[in-house]
Amino acid sequence: MDLLNTLVDKGLRRELPTREEALAVLATPDDDLLDVVAAAGKVRRHWFGRRVKLNYLVNLKSGLCPEDCSYCSQRLGSKAEILKYTWLKPDEASKAAAAGLAGGAKRVCLVASGRGPTDRDVDRVSETIKAIKDQNEGVEVCACLGLLSDGQAERLREAGADAYNHNLNTSEATYGDITTTHTYADRVDTVAKAHAAGLSPCSGLIAGMGESDEDLVDVVFSLRELDPDSVPVNFLIPFEGTPLAKEWNLTPQRCLRILAMVRFVCPDVEVRIAGGREVHLRTMQPLALHLANSIFLGDYLTSEGQAGRADLEMIADAGFEVEGPDQVTLPEHRAAGGCHEGGVCGAGADSAPSANEPRTDLVAVRRRGAGTDLAPNA
Repeated sequence: MDLLNTLVDKGLRRELPTREEALAVLATPDDDLLDVVAAAGKVRRHWFGRRVKLNYLVNLKSGLCPEDCSYCSQRLGSKAEILKYTWLKPDEASKAAAAGLAGGAKRVCLVASGRGPTDRDVDRVSETIKAIKDQNEGVEVCACLGLLSDGQAERLREAGADAYNHNLNTSEATYGDITTTHTYADRVDTVAKAHAAGLSPCSGLIAGMGESDEDLVDVVFSLRELDPDSVPVNFLIPFEGTPLAKEWNLTPQRCLRILAMVRFVCPDVEVRIAGGREVHLRTMQPLALHLANSIFLGDYLTSEGQAGRADLEMIADAGFEVEGPDQVTLPEHRAAGGCHEGGVCGAGADSAPSANEPRTDLVAVRRRGAGTDLAPNA
């Protein structure tokens, strides 16, 4: 296909596709899907080889959030029966992180529900970062604490944080339909604060919330302009008890097209398959490794993920290798601190479920790991 040849050429040159080209990827028929995966896979392998970076989430504070993000099981008014607990102590968080690191993760993502941290919260997280780094030489730590106030990103950097995550989630045009307690501009501002403080910026999206193809392209183009080092692609987990519980809009094929589009638009960026891959990609997860070079190991914030051992087996069986602690994730030009000269890269048990049937059986609330007395899934 001329389109795919063009997109591969642009990806190898770090050249931005046109909006029409990005939309065309999302519109490709199922008969051409393997061609799309193969083309995007060439771009992925050019910049990242066959390495897969493993990341591990630690939910420092679960539930009880005052924000009304419609997709979130921790939101204000959520009736999802998730674990709820206040801040983990640094030693508890470090113990939780150790499980993921033992499974091969090289980055720990420390997440806390809430609008944003108080200065006291930054102190807590700083103590946790120190505890994790003191016990695990070379580990990367990413913080995800919500909207940042002036000076907080700098304090996290001084405490040893390597990265900061704050997702745009959806397009600016539709953001107000998803969340009303803060704005899209607030999120952009926090990513900019993290970047300016010298933290590696991490910002991504959530697919499957009822958005259009145009919305998906808009948010990914906005991410390219923000120039994050890593782009997590989440697939909505429709929790019962949240406003989006009925939004079962994704198929494995659509998820693969979305990941391919993200790879073409952000060719040299760490593309991470985040929440929802087990729910929506299902048995097609190994194909997604040809598009993304990073995944989360084990469980997520409030839902269970695939067992860590199964993740490692999947990576090996698909012909990929876990990225080692001595390997640099990003291509040399990005790891050096600039993208290019301008600095901006601009179901019954006895029968298979119907392809269009919502797989509510795959949504499992997390009941182990951080905040419990049970061993984590890593």
